[in-house]
Amino acid sequence: MISKQLANQIVEQTMLRLHRNINVVHTNGRILASGDRLRVESIHGGARIVVETEKVLIITEENNHLFKNAKPGINLPIFFQNELVGVIGITGNPDDIAEWAPLVQLTTEMMVHQALIASQSELKRKMRETIFEDLMNQQPLQKVKERLSKIGFFHAPPFYAITLDVDATLMAYQSFVEHMEDFFIHESVIFGRYQLNEHFILVSGMDVKAIIDKLTLLLTQVRKYFTVRIGIGQPVQTLEKAAHSYETAKNAIEYGDKTKTINFFEEVEVFSLLKKSDSPEALLFTNRTLKDLNNKLIHTLVVYFLNNQQLANCSEELGIHRHTLTYRLNQIHELTGYNPTIFQDAIILQIAIWLKNKEK
Repeated sequence: MISKQLANQIVEQTMLRLHRNINVVHTNGRILASGDRLRVESIHGGARIVVETEKVLIITEENNHLFKNAKPGINLPIFFQNELVGVIGITGNPDDIAEWAPLVQLTTEMMVHQALIASQSELKRKMRETIFEDLMNQQPLQKVKERLSKIGFFHAPPFYAITLDVDATLMAYQSFVEHMEDFFIHESVIFGRYQLNEHFILVSGMDVKAIIDKLTLLLTQVRKYFTVRIGIGQPVQTLEKAAHSYETAKNAIEYGDKTKTINFFEEVEVFSLLKKSDSPEALLFTNRTLKDLNNKLIHTLVVYFLNNQQLANCSEELGIHRHTLTYRLNQIHELTGYNPTIFQDAIILQIAIWLKNKEK
């Protein structure tokens, strides 16, 4: 139905252009808004007939007495999605306004459509975000399931929680959530805004390849307006574990490669175990382990580990001779006490590098 606020907007905008008195009437016959404020809240007898018949009613000087609290003019039904939602009345000589009355009706229906669609979208948006928040807080699943069908989410495993870190300084005229509403209009997903710059997607019944394809297409469309980094959490088989999937998705963002747009939790799972990387103990360990290494030697270690300790591949990527690489590795051994070619020592050096990168 038409709200009082919307009715006032219709009256204001229409009268501004027509210079005629306009009444917007509720389906119960009560005038919601009017250029003649004394008529607001009164019952319009002519509008009641329009509601009953769903047809245009013309009131003249001759038949005016038949309709309570009515004046000469034309009263037209207002529809939204084939349902009568109100009546708009134009005061004046019917002969003078008959030609453009249908245009007023059409314009009003367009305004009502836009406002009610926006209202429905906002309602669905809040419902999605409430459902997601309940899942994160591990509310009883039966309570959540009752609302899932209302938003078109048909829950089937596996479930993937995804978090999107959106640069708020690059927001365009259309919000990121509004864009996702258009993008996922035919998909069984829950999406919305969860934190200040944090947006979520909960995917049902899709495999990893399909998810990546979908997200890649989304990024292609929004790249012009938004800077986005995506974290994909571990798949779970029940909605009760959606909170775990989302937690791992956030870890994928936090600990993932900052140069990559999409990060999987599996890629950072080991490093995510080191959440206390900013603790005094972690800082002491990092400084003690790497303090005598210059940037060249640290970079050598990074490339060495990225190449799975393969001397040939590492020396080629660094652009140095294999003997030079061996010399540098020996230097690292001498300076730190840990031999990067030995598995147990390599683990310690790798963790120290991870922690050092986490400080940045």
